This record gives sequence, C-alpha cells and structure tokens, in this order.
Amino acid sequence: MDTFFDLGTTFDLLALDIVHRALIAGAVLGLLAGVLGPLVVTRKMSFAVHGTSELAFTGGAAALLLGVSVGYGAVGGAVLAALLLGLLSQKDSERDSVIGAVLAFGLGLGVLFLALYDGRATTKFGLLVGQPFGVAADNVWQLVGTAALVLVVLACLYRPLLFASVDPDVAAARGVPVRVLTPVFAVLVGIATALSVQIVGALLVLALMITPAAAACRVTSSPGRATLLSVLFAEVAVLGGIVLSLAPGLPVSAFVTAISFAIYVGCRVVGRVRVRRIGNRRVAAAA
Repeated sequence: MDTFFDLGTTFDLLALDIVHRALIAGAVLGLLAGVLGPLVVTRKMSFAVHGTSELAFTGGAAALLLGVSVGYGAVGGAVLAALLLGLLSQKDSERDSVIGAVLAFGLGLGVLFLALYDGRATTKFGLLVGQPFGVAADNVWQLVGTAALVLVVLACLYRPLLFASVDPDVAAARGVPVRVLTPVFAVLVGIATALSVQIVGALLVLALMITPAAAACRVTSSPGRATLLSVLFAEVAVLGGIVLSLAPGLPVSAFVTAISFAIYVGCRVVGRVRVRRIGNRRVAAAA
C-alpha cells in the first residue's frame, strides 16, 4: 500500500517528458469529453458511446494488424460506428437494437484482429485499458488539432444541437435540421470516443465521456453550468488518475474510473439534498 502514496516517486516521475505528454493529452481529452458529455446525456446516447468505443477498439486493432497508427485506426472505426448509429437509429424505438448489433460486430471483429496480430501483448492490452504514457509528441499535436476541430464544429452547431437534444419534435417543427444534426453529432462523439480510447481504453470510455456529465446534470439543470462542471469533473478524473497511477505503476483507467464514480456518487448526494431543501422551502412558502 505504501507504493500508492509514494510522493517521492510520484514527483520524480512527474519530471519525465512521457508524463508531461500524457498529462497534456489527458487535459485535452478531459476538455473534449466534458463539453460533449452533457449533450450526450441529454440525448440519451450513453449506450451509443459504448458501442462507438467498441468500433474504435476494432479500428485500433485493425491498425495494429496493418502496421499503421493506432490513433488513425481508432478514429476511423469510431467515425464508421457513429455514422452507422446515426443513420440506422433515427427512431428511438430501434436505437438499442442497432447499437447492440454494431457493438457485437465490433467486438467480434476486434478480437479477430488481435488474434491475428503477432506483436507485443502489452500493445493489445493498451487498446482495452488505455496507454497514455505511450503517446508520442507527434500524437499529442494530432490530438490537439483534432480536438480543436471538433470543438470549433461543436461551437458552430451548439444552439441547434441543444434545442434538438432537449425537444427534438419542437426543434423539427421550428425548422431545425434534426435528421442532419444527428449523424453529425454522432461523428463528433465518435472522434472524441476514439481519442479517449488512448487514455482509458475501449472498455472504460464511459468513465470519461459519460460519468462526469451525468454527475454535473445531478447538481444543476442549467446547460452552461452543467458543461462547466462536466469539464471540471472530467479534468479532475483524468489528470488525477494519471498522477495517482504513477507510483504504483498500475493502469490509469482504474484510477480514472474510481475518481469519476466518486464524483458521481457525491453529486447524487448533493442533488438529493438540494431537492429536499427546495421542497421544504416550497412547503414553508405554501404554509
């Protein structure tokens, strides 16, 4: 247990360039996930994010097999999954079945690609649980550029996206192109999911993409405040997870998920207390 709290080892490792790159990558992904997360939760796309992460895993495994960049493969797989989900699940009644079919297809194909790959087992394992300390300098710039592009597109579409997320029927009646926005937003989520796979792995993307946003939505109903809190929670989870994993040398994803879940539980408690106080004030006012 002493290794978990070895501050000397942690500070020594924080001076390394690979740790600096991991922290920069984590901060970028925390910002991206925190901004997209509230919209994902509002649109009830949590399961879709999980399905998209499986295709990101498949794309990364295919990239390993072909000897190309895992990042490009993961983005390609995630974008393909996002397009499939966005185009095939226009109706809410068929969304879960489409996601289940895509998820099963992605897992099966990804396992096949990994079985055919003759490289190191740690590289295979990294696709599932993340490998932030393997991010090269070129990959950091690629990550920053891709995240900036996603955020710019999201800023241009934010108002109609928020309207379509809160009340799609009224948005469609007001002339908002809901059918066009759905696959576009799915692609943005797919890219963010693929980038998150490098940090927390395909199996635990929800810890970064969903949990901070779900926690924020528990304590506020304001879209702006929810986005700010979501970014804050995501940054705390990913950066805190990276730092805590240094001394013991354990997978980062375990710490990221633990911090995210602790924040979520705390926000649920705060949300319940807040609701009770509002209820008591209304009762007192009525009396």
